[in-house]
Amino acid sequence: MTVTKRDHALSKGDVVAMWIFITAGIVLVGATAISGVARVVGVLSGGPITVPALFAGTIAEAPIGPDGEPRRVGLDTALLMPDELSIAGVGALIIEQAVSILSLTCVLACLIAVTISVMRGRVFSRRNTALVATAGIAGLAGVAGVPFFGNMVANDAFRSISDGTFDNVVMSVPLGQLFVLAFVVAMMTTVFTVGDRLQRETELLV
Repeated sequence: MTVTKRDHALSKGDVVAMWIFITAGIVLVGATAISGVARVVGVLSGGPITVPALFAGTIAEAPIGPDGEPRRVGLDTALLMPDELSIAGVGALIIEQAVSILSLTCVLACLIAVTISVMRGRVFSRRNTALVATAGIAGLAGVAGVPFFGNMVANDAFRSISDGTFDNVVMSVPLGQLFVLAFVVAMMTTVFTVGDRLQRETELLV
């Protein structure tokens, strides 16, 4: 039995929530694209460069004592401001921004397509299953790719600032998040696959 609006009408609250999700998704993609392009253009045009970086076991001084006296602190993250990046570093930065924009766009485009399908009365279908799987793969690519290339940019910034004398290679790919996201993607794909199969079997019995 195909789930239609006649069989199961969405409430006004459901429809409003879905439209809010669609609007927020479009705004988020636009903001991410503008920010990413602006960052690349700024670097290519010779503007100031700021690079987020992770530190491992690094001690620094901060003016947090009485009357601003310096005190030793453990440094975990900081913004590096190198004078320039190498060609490889600029290339990694461009790829980082491209992966961020493309993965987010793909995820939200797929989820918006599924949302529109649900609004039209169709929840489980091969198309929606493929869309959910594609969104999951794109999300995994973004979660893994963005920090990977960001780490390359940070290492290049370290090289530029220290002339290659400061060794602070920290891999920032969140393996825990990757495993959790992969599990969620597998479960969602399975749910849509089983739901589509049950729906088609039910339709054959009618």
